[in-house]
Amino acid sequence: MTMVQAMPARDGESELRSVELFAGAGGLALGCEMAGFHSAAVVEWDKWACDTVRENQSDGYPLVQGWRVHEGDVRAFDWDSIEGRIDLVSGGPPCQPFSMGGKHQAHDDQRDMFPAATEVISRLTPRAFIIENVKGLTRSSFANYFSYIQLRLTMPDHRAHADESWFDHFMRLQAESTSTHGVGLRYNLVPTLVNAANYGVPQQRHRIFMVGFRSDIDAEWSFPAPTHSKDALLYTQWVSGEYWERHKVAKRHRPDAPADSTLGRLRDLDPAVLPMPWRTVRDALAGLPEPTVNGSRRYKNHSLQPGARQYPGHTGSPEDQPAKTLKAGGHGVPGGENMVLRNDGTVRYFTVRESARLQTFPDAYELHGAWGEAMRQLGNAVPVVLAQKVAGSVALHLEVSRVRAAVNAGMVDKADRRRTVGSMDDDHLDLTDSSPTPGVGASL
Repeated sequence: MTMVQAMPARDGESELRSVELFAGAGGLALGCEMAGFHSAAVVEWDKWACDTVRENQSDGYPLVQGWRVHEGDVRAFDWDSIEGRIDLVSGGPPCQPFSMGGKHQAHDDQRDMFPAATEVISRLTPRAFIIENVKGLTRSSFANYFSYIQLRLTMPDHRAHADESWFDHFMRLQAESTSTHGVGLRYNLVPTLVNAANYGVPQQRHRIFMVGFRSDIDAEWSFPAPTHSKDALLYTQWVSGEYWERHKVAKRHRPDAPADSTLGRLRDLDPAVLPMPWRTVRDALAGLPEPTVNGSRRYKNHSLQPGARQYPGHTGSPEDQPAKTLKAGGHGVPGGENMVLRNDGTVRYFTVRESARLQTFPDAYELHGAWGEAMRQLGNAVPVVLAQKVAGSVALHLEVSRVRAAVNAGMVDKADRRRTVGSMDDDHLDLTDSSPTPGVGASL
């Protein structure tokens, strides 16, 4: 996995500094660190998730060594203890109020942490923020509340009054957003619904990203373009056959081919213009030994969990497609999405290490806790590769904005600006592993 380094400090500028909220096992925070941000605080209330980060620190895992981990509620953290400029606030507020598997209570759910996230943004005034959440937030039943969340993120210091309902606050924010006399902290917000599989994650995981830049930042940012596609995968499987050859899968062990109409369309594609192929379960698990109940000496968290079985709605992830969305499950018991479905019809649960690969965590990063607890942490995590891609793009545009501001202030000559900005483009931020080889980030 490519590491993207922060731009060297110039003209007294410090390194890129970030704060991570609702950090969980650290997927989003790891991606931000890989993109060049350095954490000033990592806040998470769950003890098991905090132990995961702390144990990786104790084991010497390099990316988490400088993290200041706070176990507790983000609302109780002393934000005045954060000194200096914060460039990025990132986090995934607890998603149960909006999850397809939850009770859909939204603003009536005490686990709705969006108000807490906007309060931190108001306090720290970062140059940018990255907020990630489940696709369920975009459901029609949540339409008004989703609009409310976006307005709150756009104007984070316009707080609700005492005893003011969220809807009354929503109406007031609408009026403020359309006023010519608006004052206070403002952010330009870009909400985008994405499928992680389109960015090199071996999992179909649809998530909403809300990325904001402070209104004084000339970012000119858009969400990174997809780098992988389903058609490219199908082409390597059923036209060129390269996928089966690479994995040494005999014809008798392959799944059924698509319909003739699909095959005809695929044959008409020009492979030279196709993006990289979606990564599959087989791609992600390549190189790992078949798990046993005794675990593995070489690979952490790689022990067989017995008891997997199929029944309606609990069917597993076919091994030659990206995995279904890994889920945290209820009461520590993940669902059928957390099983691999072999082409011979057999199933077994993914090990924690296999699930970590499906979430693109490095092999050297260990998850703390029993199988169910570790799977819960992974089911709630942001895929590291996707986090790195988004955070890397944000870092790039923050730097471009800084150079523009310096040029406008006469601090940098135009030739230096061309050299700096001209050497930086989104093509240099292809943070996914371009080869479908085993263990994304295994060397880290």
